[in-house]
Amino acid sequence: MPKPSRAARALRPQRPASRRQPDRTRQKLLGSAFEEIHRNGFRAASLDAILKNSGVTKGALYHHFGSKLELGYAVVEEVVRPFVEARWRPAVESLDPVSAGIGIVKELLMTRADMAASLGCPFNNLCQEMSPVDEGFRKRLNAILDDWRNSTIEGLKRGQANGAVRKDVDPRAAAAFIIAGVEGCIGMAKASRSKEFLQAGMTGLIDYLEHLRPSCDDH
Repeated sequence: MPKPSRAARALRPQRPASRRQPDRTRQKLLGSAFEEIHRNGFRAASLDAILKNSGVTKGALYHHFGSKLELGYAVVEEVVRPFVEARWRPAVESLDPVSAGIGIVKELLMTRADMAASLGCPFNNLCQEMSPVDEGFRKRLNAILDDWRNSTIEGLKRGQANGAVRKDVDPRAAAAFIIAGVEGCIGMAKASRSKEFLQAGMTGLIDYLEHLRPSCDDH
């Protein structure tokens, strides 16, 4: 997964010059809050740490966000969503989603295994922590999941139409399994602090993706 500092920058486009400074302040707060929540979870996240790391005053924080909960919702919508989308869009928009998906998994193993095994996935972390206890978090996180799954379904259907995915694959079932495989591997790697678990699980996921390709007999 991308480094939090990159994800923190993947926010809304720049606004007109008169709003530029307030937007930078908001982005600093969102980026700092994202990193603090990724490390410690939402409920344990410290507003003092967010302010210190962002260099923003408490008054500026409450000018942009009325509460910690409102800040958390904004992190989900404006940082976590683009963070997640940056991972799956290249695969689901590819004419060959299987090869693109395998490439993403291999890239994660090569460049992001340490973070995955130590901090986990910020999206999955919040799903596990906050979905059972706060409906606002649950709805926002579920909207991201729905978009991810629906886009994966459409990507697999596109792959079937152009011969890159087997015709007998159920796109809805495959999409759910792929997402569960990715997030489950990262979640269990975090729980065990084990890059070996991540490697083994993702290798199994790659094997599954390979089996989505048509065989020679299908051509």
